[in-house]
Amino acid sequence: MRIEYIIVILIGLVIAIAITRSKKKDFKLEANKLIMLLGGKDNVIDYQFNKSRFVVNLKDISKANKEGIQKLGAHGIVEIDNQLKIILGNDAKQIKKYINDLR
Repeated sequence: MRIEYIIVILIGLVIAIAITRSKKKDFKLEANKLIMLLGGKDNVIDYQFNKSRFVVNLKDISKANKEGIQKLGAHGIVEIDNQLKIILGNDAKQIKKYINDLR
């Protein structure tokens, strides 16, 4: 009787671990996708992070796929001339690390 309970608990733990791992974001992949949605590395003039925002100056703003950036998880996008201010929320710190590695 006790072995059955132990088996049920172990199966529950395995399922919980699998669910937790599947929900983790791959920030390196997210950063690569973001750069591609901005028109590629060559389209990015400079960028900076400000808490939850990613501010990027682009050579050609028309190459940026704002709809794709929204689908990637941006909470909002503000366009001013050739600059995009992208609100990333809590993910900004992790994405910043990988974008800095890309340059």
